[in-house]
Amino acid sequence: MPASTSPSYRITMRIKCVDDSFNLAALIAKIDDLGGSVHEIRTLESEINKTVLSVTVDNSGVQQTAALINAVASVSGVEVLSVVDETFEMHLAGKIEVRSKSALETRDALSMAYTPGVARVSMALAEKPELSFKYTIRRNMVAVVSDGSAVLGLGNIGPLGAMPVMEGKAVLFKEFGGVDAFPICVNTQNADEIVEIVRAIAPTFGGINLEDISAPRCFEIEERLKRELDIPVFHDDQHGTAAVVLAALISAAKIVGKEIGSMTAVVSGAGAAGVACSKTLMAAGIADVILCDTKGIIYKGRKEGMNAAKEWLAEHTNRQQVKGTLRDALKGADLFLGVSGPGLLKGEDLKVMASDAIVFALSNPNPEVMPEEAAPYVKVMATGRSDYPNQINNVLCFPGLFRGLFDSSAVTVTQEMVVAASKAIADCVSPEELSPDFIIPSVFNKAVAPAVAAAVAKVARDSGLTRK
Repeated sequence: MPASTSPSYRITMRIKCVDDSFNLAALIAKIDDLGGSVHEIRTLESEINKTVLSVTVDNSGVQQTAALINAVASVSGVEVLSVVDETFEMHLAGKIEVRSKSALETRDALSMAYTPGVARVSMALAEKPELSFKYTIRRNMVAVVSDGSAVLGLGNIGPLGAMPVMEGKAVLFKEFGGVDAFPICVNTQNADEIVEIVRAIAPTFGGINLEDISAPRCFEIEERLKRELDIPVFHDDQHGTAAVVLAALISAAKIVGKEIGSMTAVVSGAGAAGVACSKTLMAAGIADVILCDTKGIIYKGRKEGMNAAKEWLAEHTNRQQVKGTLRDALKGADLFLGVSGPGLLKGEDLKVMASDAIVFALSNPNPEVMPEEAAPYVKVMATGRSDYPNQINNVLCFPGLFRGLFDSSAVTVTQEMVVAASKAIADCVSPEELSPDFIIPSVFNKAVAPAVAAAVAKVARDSGLTRK
């Protein structure tokens, strides 16, 4: 499949054109020939025999960008004066900032916000720590914690590499859920040290969102922090992914006319997302899950490449004790869920699945099987990409989930809350909208976060898991 252009590779070139030899049509044709897409052309300066233009172009990658700049420079009458990478430009000095909620324009305001007035509030919180959830940023603040060990599809790129992603997460929290968030990228990948760091900074925050921490350490870190802290701890790569996957499956099941309780799912990938998705599908009542990793199907008694999480799954999944490869696991399966790596399957491999098969190939940016290849063999197809229908995106879950946790003063996150979030997301697709190409709401659907928040808050209150 030819690479498509993307705003994530958008550049703006400032070019000087000599009027008597410049041909705008030739410039656009040159860009088009190289697969670029002109987003905007603006005139910055216009003088006799000289024009300065701003030309903004979307590309498909770094190599194409370099080729395109060279091609534009080769057009008769054109001189490239400067080039700006718009994605890097957006990240200048970071994507978030801290602002005061109170205007400090008078001595009176200063005396309340800081000394001497602040002392009374500080003493009140020292005497009654629970008041910190009312009179400090803890009321609405999440720590987005990462060690940079499993960032997107980039792998172990460390805390500095993780920072732009965690900043972006904070932006999404605020934009979609009205939740304040701050990135905490730590310079250690030792589980004990990460637990100690988060435990030490917990008094500043009302919730912890663990992000891009590799398996199996992520399981231990989450479990220990949930035991030791009195604020919600949520690992988005696990439970956020699982919530949106289940939401998509709820809708897809309606289209194919199957009950989730009658389905068998094959999950490719036994990392954070694969384990959590498997557990969430089981909590939703799916008939069986067969989990595969790089060593093949996970089954009871397998010795190679196992860890505590896989051992648990070996005991509770794969009831028929199927063995072999991913392709062996697909025989008769109703759902394939890929949270692993690109290009693992060809379209023909899906022939052996049950009729009206469902495929969620979520590896990003390149899925386990391309939608074009899968199309002849499946009824419903979803990916993690925005340029295909049915994008399964965690932003549908985590902003609303934390909004609900804060609104209800919840002290933890449970599997029941994750399932409730899934059902709320699925309910945002109306019967009139539901189709094979529309099983999940748009990330820009303003109704999603409030619906998720309400569902999560209800479970928290009904379960008695709220701060008194």
